[in-house]
Amino acid sequence: MPIHLKVNKDDYARTVLVVGDPARAELIQGLFKNSRLVNKNRGLLGYTGTYNGKPISVQTTGIGCPSTSIVIEELIQCGVTRIIRVGTCGGIGEQVKALDYVAALSAAPEDGATRTYLNGEPVAPYATFTILRTAYDIAQKMKMPFHFGGVASVDVFYNPFPDYVARLRGKGILAVEMETSLIYYLANRSKIEAASFLLVSDVVGGGESFTKYVTDEALRQGEDRLGKFVLDVCDNLNG
Repeated sequence: MPIHLKVNKDDYARTVLVVGDPARAELIQGLFKNSRLVNKNRGLLGYTGTYNGKPISVQTTGIGCPSTSIVIEELIQCGVTRIIRVGTCGGIGEQVKALDYVAALSAAPEDGATRTYLNGEPVAPYATFTILRTAYDIAQKMKMPFHFGGVASVDVFYNPFPDYVARLRGKGILAVEMETSLIYYLANRSKIEAASFLLVSDVVGGGESFTKYVTDEALRQGEDRLGKFVLDVCDNLNG
């Protein structure tokens, strides 16, 4: 049994959606049928059920790569073969707007945890192409405002340095978030599938030093739409 996820090995489906926020785990499991709570230890809520008759799970990671690394390592110990992050991000690309969506092709490891795993080596953790291809087709059909490109995973939400957005934007980064690089690295290392789909909850920078947040209601609606989208992606992959 894993140390932090108090589960049996067969408690998870082979595909697990991972979220930072326990409330988002509860939202997504509400779209399952026959959902059951498989973990609540440390507040890391995990649920397993079915979607269109196919097994699927959702698991909370907490915020940031250190917490996420523990959860992903233990999911892999449980035999999970596909991990998809469903989260939020701060948009920094000039074409990225609030309530748009970002599919992370790769994630620059601006965080300490992933760099610790990499031991200073220049590695670019990346997503699984088949998941992204399926997601692109579904996004086109649903007319969802998706951007496919690179994100950066960072450690500090309230970054005090005024030039950090401009520095990342200058490298072509579309958005900043706090978990994807670690998820991609561990998935790449373990030869399992991974992807990260993100709702733009705020726009950072925008040519000036400011952050523009969306309302709680708009965020909830965007998260609900993203959850249904990712479940449809999984359904098509499993089909």
